[in-house]
Amino acid sequence: MVAPKRSMASATANHPPLNSHKLLRRAVPNRVFAVIYACAIPALFYHHVKTLLRPSTAATTVAALLLLLADAVLAFMWTTTQSFQLYPTRNEEFPENLEKVVGGTGAFPALDVFICTADPHKEPPMGVVNTALSVMAYEYPAEKLSVYVSDDGGSELTMFAFMEAARFAGHWLPFCRERSLVERSPEVYFANNHCGGTEIDKIKMMYESMKARVEHVVEKGKAGEEYINGDRERRVLNKWTDEFTRQNHPAVIEILRDNSRDRDIAGNVMPNLIYLSREKSKDVPHQFKAGALNALLRVSAVMTNAPILLTLDCDMRSNDPETPRRALCYLADPSTDQPQLGYVQFPQRFQGINEGDIYCGDLKRMFQINPTGMKNGPDYGGSGCFFRRRSLFGAPSAIVPPEIPQLGPEHCPNGSIGSEETLALAQKVLGCKYEHNTNWGHKVGFRYGSLVEDYYTGYMLQCEGWRSAFCHPERAAFLGDAPICLIDVLNQMKRWTIGLLEVAFSKFSPVTYGVRSMGLLMGLSYAHYAFSPMWCIPITVYAFLPQIALINGLSIFPKVSEPWFLLYIFLFLGAYAQDLADFVLAGHNGSVRRWWNDQRMYLIRGLTCHVFGTIEYTLKSLGVATHGFNVTSKVLDDEQSKKYEQGVFEFGAMSPMFVVLAVAAIVNLASLLRGLMMVVVVVVARRSGSDMEGLVLQILLACFGVVNCWPIYEAMFIRSDKGRMPTKVTLASAFIASLLCTLVSLA
Repeated sequence: MVAPKRSMASATANHPPLNSHKLLRRAVPNRVFAVIYACAIPALFYHHVKTLLRPSTAATTVAALLLLLADAVLAFMWTTTQSFQLYPTRNEEFPENLEKVVGGTGAFPALDVFICTADPHKEPPMGVVNTALSVMAYEYPAEKLSVYVSDDGGSELTMFAFMEAARFAGHWLPFCRERSLVERSPEVYFANNHCGGTEIDKIKMMYESMKARVEHVVEKGKAGEEYINGDRERRVLNKWTDEFTRQNHPAVIEILRDNSRDRDIAGNVMPNLIYLSREKSKDVPHQFKAGALNALLRVSAVMTNAPILLTLDCDMRSNDPETPRRALCYLADPSTDQPQLGYVQFPQRFQGINEGDIYCGDLKRMFQINPTGMKNGPDYGGSGCFFRRRSLFGAPSAIVPPEIPQLGPEHCPNGSIGSEETLALAQKVLGCKYEHNTNWGHKVGFRYGSLVEDYYTGYMLQCEGWRSAFCHPERAAFLGDAPICLIDVLNQMKRWTIGLLEVAFSKFSPVTYGVRSMGLLMGLSYAHYAFSPMWCIPITVYAFLPQIALINGLSIFPKVSEPWFLLYIFLFLGAYAQDLADFVLAGHNGSVRRWWNDQRMYLIRGLTCHVFGTIEYTLKSLGVATHGFNVTSKVLDDEQSKKYEQGVFEFGAMSPMFVVLAVAAIVNLASLLRGLMMVVVVVVARRSGSDMEGLVLQILLACFGVVNCWPIYEAMFIRSDKGRMPTKVTLASAFIASLLCTLVSLA
């Protein structure tokens, strides 16, 4: 529910409102709970200190120190979480009022859309084509819309796909407008079993023909002569010679559609469509996605220099053609503090996720829940974000001038985007050495210094004084594809772990630089993400220590009869209850089942990608190892898809991360069995249960671990399909678990 008071609409006496902001009703209960919980945390540390001062054995002292460390990290992470709880708000937009306020569609600002792709084998070109077509068909003045596709893989397969798409767009765009389609991705539209008809069948046949041609070319690995239409296409594709490789090639720019000359079959202006691939040299190191975005930023400045930019992942298709108008409800609102509003972020939402969302692919907390509570607006999520171009050129009060005037946000391009002068300058700014000794990536553009360039860019913009707005309409503005294989999910998270730690332990750390620049709450919000890999410490401690102690009959928690027992129960249940309430109240498939799978993935990530990402970051910091950017595969395997739809975990790959998971599962199962045997002995022998009182919490923790590990037990002992846990992993894990328990008992 939403509280009507403390709501704020953007209306003035001169125009109707474009947006409103309302404080959610749960803000007050959240604050009350935060005060109560904050009082319980010092009591817990008081108990830890008392335990450490009490005479004890070396084993209990080590256990007490590890529990203190784990609880200290939990307390810190809980504190950062409160920055999202104190001011949760809901924004609403009124796009129906937009034309009245700005003076009609003719007064809409120009819009440049950036789409990034990097590997045609992991990111199928037809998926990228569908994304581009869906945004080309926006309900937006076509003469003010430009779509730029950055192919960082420099692939002729992607180039061929977009030459095909450019022709198809001349038929698809008027088809969408004439029928006022909401789903403007051809693949999605035709997959939804729409009623047939002469025109629909005709356009579907054209699309299927294009799709077949592109997929045949991708399968062959080269566009044969039979697929080339005309000398222009042949001239373009001839750029891909034997010397042209993924890591060593010249800059490529091709204008596939030019709104100054190209028309669709209905005679309407078409948006610009530009393909580019920045120059690469094996002798010149390059930045990954942030470098590609900065190349897009420079080329678009030379060609169109729209004041508004939209960044999109290649698989994040438009799901609502009115989305740019919603963004303008903030960016063009004359009643707000426009100069400080740097960007409008839409949540990333995903299609094809199974009913229970077993891998937490929706990332609901990151993309939908937490952004509503960030006081100065959400962080940049990497996709679905509308930027004010000016925000990428320094603080609101002081612009950082680029090295040439044509790249500045105030530059007005003259003439055709295809003129020799324009293309020559665009080629120059795509050079692999162009950024050397410049401010690009440091004070200008998308920021370097972290593998999570999106998080780091949004963070630095807010430190400079920019604010943002969270736009979360009922209908998803964009829909993408989430990984459906566990190893892909964990590898993606491991990359994020490394990037976040790069920020956390830099001179721009959120707990120091961020708090000074943005204030306490925003600093804590960004610290929550930067230090999120630290979850691995308490999760690992609580996944092993109490269980191994239980196997050895060692009590490390308070007895049931002691008041400290109730403190532990309150801290555990209180945190989980609030987490569940936030998840369910956020709506959008916020079921209890999905919440359970969400918290289970938190535990899995804490034992796998957070641990291995932290190790890799540490080794890199010491100069021992390096890492690279690995694209998450968007290719769907039929067997994996079937198991994913059934809610079955995929463990088929050999990975050391699975070994850690399996060891934890075996230790928890062994400890639970040991604890139940002790209970049975007490009951059967009718002994006093006083000795068991100190082990109750450990038995409960083991039980909690076993319930969460059920998919792992299935994969190790029950399943026989290809997605089961590899036998070598199971055997190695059993050996390590037994060795671990034996060594501890001997100690």
